[in-house]
Amino acid sequence: MLLRSLKAEGVDTIFGYPGGSVIDIFDTLAREFDHDFRFILVRHEQAAVHAADGYARATGRPGVCLVTSGPGGTNTVTGLATAYMDSIPVIVFTGQVPTPLIGNDAFQEADIVGITRPCTKHNYLVSETANLAITIKEAFYIATTGRPGPVLIDLPKDVIQEKVKFEYPDKIETPSYKPNVKAHLPSVKRAAELIRQAERPVIYAGGGVITSDASPELFKLATMLNFPVTTTLMGLGCFPATHPLFLGMLGMHGTYRANMAIDSSDLLLAVGARFDDRVTGRVEEFARHAKIIHIDIDPTSIQKNIVVEVPIVCDAKDGLSRLVEELENRGRSPKADEKIKEWHSKLTVWRNEQRSRFDRTTEVIKPQFVIEKLYELTEGKAIIATEVGQNQMWTAQYYLFDKPRTFLSSGGLGTMGYGFPAAIGAQVAFPDKTVIDIAGDGSIQMNIQELATVVQFKLPVKIAILNNGYLGMVRQWQERFYDRVYAHTDITVAPDFVKLAEAYGAVGLRATKSSEVENVIRKSLEIPGPVIIDFGGQRRRGLPDGSSRGPDKRNDFGLNGK
Repeated sequence: MLLRSLKAEGVDTIFGYPGGSVIDIFDTLAREFDHDFRFILVRHEQAAVHAADGYARATGRPGVCLVTSGPGGTNTVTGLATAYMDSIPVIVFTGQVPTPLIGNDAFQEADIVGITRPCTKHNYLVSETANLAITIKEAFYIATTGRPGPVLIDLPKDVIQEKVKFEYPDKIETPSYKPNVKAHLPSVKRAAELIRQAERPVIYAGGGVITSDASPELFKLATMLNFPVTTTLMGLGCFPATHPLFLGMLGMHGTYRANMAIDSSDLLLAVGARFDDRVTGRVEEFARHAKIIHIDIDPTSIQKNIVVEVPIVCDAKDGLSRLVEELENRGRSPKADEKIKEWHSKLTVWRNEQRSRFDRTTEVIKPQFVIEKLYELTEGKAIIATEVGQNQMWTAQYYLFDKPRTFLSSGGLGTMGYGFPAAIGAQVAFPDKTVIDIAGDGSIQMNIQELATVVQFKLPVKIAILNNGYLGMVRQWQERFYDRVYAHTDITVAPDFVKLAEAYGAVGLRATKSSEVENVIRKSLEIPGPVIIDFGGQRRRGLPDGSSRGPDKRNDFGLNGK
């Protein structure tokens, strides 16, 4: 029933790890459905959810994973919270002890429904086999509609083993859950009038634009109005980064011109974004001169952090389409059109005032240089996953994403260890595309065991490790705000990543100076299997006992962008 239900939902790939409580499902999978599903055996359940998450972000279809009870279920919590924070549709099936044993502290029992209630969009404990099919149908509907999110289904072993007649419903009715996808026309008209009169406008686009496949509508609106566009981290790729109207990413690690534009704008059109604290900083100072229009499918996200003039609760695609239609009929105010030329002149000044952030002439490998070379040599066509930290922010700043679903990163939760398994999910979905995980030497070690997975399934994921011997982002804060007391951020005692790759049966490459970077990247892209590239690591090895370089010794890897 379970596997036939998944087949009915169009699922072709399952990520997971077997165990006693789900052994019946795995047995049936091997005996009867071997040709219907590709099962990707990971080496840790956290990686299974991240891989399903990466698959979902790259394809727009829900990712599915299957794990056992107890620790199998609890190991999925970080992946579920990651998907929940970033609104990613993932369906997680967990095994459970037989129904009569629930609550008796049975072997590998855990209340996974209770544990995951705060970090799932919805979850279920299936108590009767007859309810299984309709539960799965409902789970897929909830995960993929409205503001998407992860759904967990807990399966007691006795429920799995019973037999009933299989009937899969064609559609589902959920009286208490009916997300609104259509824009309120009077609100659209109010928004259009504000847009007509705006003299210093900015479009602020988030991950919701990608989720709703609204990039074409966003592009049409921006180019039609000649409005500049900035995005959140999750919105990268929803508007072409190489387009003249693109200001770059907004917020704490965003561009100077994007932040200056927001601060000086008189109108902010926010689409599919939730005004995260990394974007706003002090909310009372954010876009203080602007009237704000907010389009979002989640009504709880509107007016939560920022007070807005015109709230529009709807799907981003529908909201943008209706705005385009309304503005095509009305046109722009002639005075505002004249003023917007002055606005673009100011934006150009801010663009030119943004200083070059690193020295391209030094032989010391700068991480920004590595990312620029990855962009150049892949022609911007790769799917890029990142870990979390400086590697993530450098990628957001220096790899130019022109298309949606090509940037996979943990935004809301900031999950170190996310990027590599997410890259696995994307590579499974798109076996012929170049998929690269840009990682730090700290975060890559959190799910490094998945090297076995990429070798087993012949997945040609490339891992670019920006190896600076530190937990770089935390160290940067220690440098800036904690008097350079580098408390427990030195991780120079680390594996030789080249040898580690070889130990798993992958290929390991290394560059120790900037003149080697291009050739090493080219070589990695020519290799048909998984590759680790260690940028800058070898010269940091061998420090005794992992001792600190001292409170005033700065990292020469470009930690400060110098």
